[in-house]
Amino acid sequence: MSNSEVEKSPAVASESRTLSDQLLPQPPFDKAAEGKLLRKLDLKVLPILWLLYLVCFVDRSNIGNAKIQGMDTDLDLKGQRYNIAVFVFNIGYLTAGVPLSIVFKKTGPKSLAVMMFCWGITVVGCGLTKSWAGLVACRLLEGMAESAYVPGAAYLIGSYYRKNEFLKRYVIFFSAGICAGAFNGFLSSLIAKMDGTAGYQAWRWIFIIEGCITIGISFISYFFIVPFPEDCNFFGPEQKALLLARLKDDGGAVAHDKLPPKRIYEFFRDWKIWVAVLIYLGAAENANSITSFQPTILKGIGYTATGAQVRTIPVYLVAAVYSISLAYTAEYFRKRYIFCMSGFSTIAVGLIVEIAQPRATGVRYMGLFFMTAGAYLVMPLSVVWIAVNVGKGYKRTVALGAIVCFGNAGSFVGTNVFLKREEPTFRTGFSTGLGLCSMGMMAATVMYVGTFIGNKQRDAKRKELPEVLDEGSLEDLGEKHPDFRYCL
Repeated sequence: MSNSEVEKSPAVASESRTLSDQLLPQPPFDKAAEGKLLRKLDLKVLPILWLLYLVCFVDRSNIGNAKIQGMDTDLDLKGQRYNIAVFVFNIGYLTAGVPLSIVFKKTGPKSLAVMMFCWGITVVGCGLTKSWAGLVACRLLEGMAESAYVPGAAYLIGSYYRKNEFLKRYVIFFSAGICAGAFNGFLSSLIAKMDGTAGYQAWRWIFIIEGCITIGISFISYFFIVPFPEDCNFFGPEQKALLLARLKDDGGAVAHDKLPPKRIYEFFRDWKIWVAVLIYLGAAENANSITSFQPTILKGIGYTATGAQVRTIPVYLVAAVYSISLAYTAEYFRKRYIFCMSGFSTIAVGLIVEIAQPRATGVRYMGLFFMTAGAYLVMPLSVVWIAVNVGKGYKRTVALGAIVCFGNAGSFVGTNVFLKREEPTFRTGFSTGLGLCSMGMMAATVMYVGTFIGNKQRDAKRKELPEVLDEGSLEDLGEKHPDFRYCL
């Protein structure tokens, strides 16, 4: 029985079950063979997904760079119009995220390349639009097209790795978003030199060039995105058998999953999903605020437009080092809660600095480092924390779609509390971010206490069952399996 969640016909399911029972190696596995397997997986699974997420994040955040290159003047973004153009992206993200995540699960991983092509078209549209309304429409469609990429990629990565291997791989993938912030500032500063070329202003070229790059990469990536584990063709028979055996031994597998409508309702009744959404929201609101308003903040406290673009680079690079280092440490110790709280504490320090020192240029710049580093640690931690605590199959698909899409609802708040009349101090925006950060810390505590108690209850019930279980009768139970334990 493989760990893939692709639906099978009865004949194929029977064949898969026979393979699982008779041909897959049994634990303990050969460590050298496992190491070789993991090295090959790291080269096959992660690089293309990392590249696509880099492009994805560049495309969603370039509106902040375009704004300070003249977009606000050319499109008459008076009042809160820019904020509206930012948050409609999240309306598309919120409404389409879960449905498109299910489409990804049903159609397979290569659908990610199709989604990428679609959002590339919308990015070019942002550069060609002649009105604020056109910008809003393109951003809405872009949000819809991008909405399933992160949960889909997270699901694909998690389907190849065991629980204690997932976090450090996912945070490497997620670092693409951090690096994109640095890369975007550098790229935007270069594209700004094209101002006036072919009659287009610099801000239009930012959208057009980056959108065309996205479209080109989407065609190439289609041939490199890996399928689900049971369909992978880049391993020999022995390595593939080891892969499937490791995943089966990891627990929580749901090999023959189906999705009648009532199951979606059952999934959303799980308290863990909604608590995870609140954790993610507490960090994502601050991360999205940085993405959308950091260039404006830096320009407002005294830097030129080009200087503001360039100074976003070290902020994101430091965040990448911080998040990867602590995520690796969290996985080594197999602790999520403590490091999640460390990330929120780092965010809080940055926000307090921004509130307390509104006119001190250097100090405020330092505060952005803290905010960014903390947010980009908590976000991948919370995604993996919920993924490994709901088993596998469609429930994991829905949980990942929910946390990423509903968690980004914080952007509705963030984009409307960074008021233009308060620029560049944005006291209301930073104060709101501090409140949501506190909410995230409380939610993380609820997750920890709830899963800790859940494990104690599972330990007690397990003692009442036979030491050796009839796995045939327990097939496809996922997190309801007697031996399943939550990660803390």
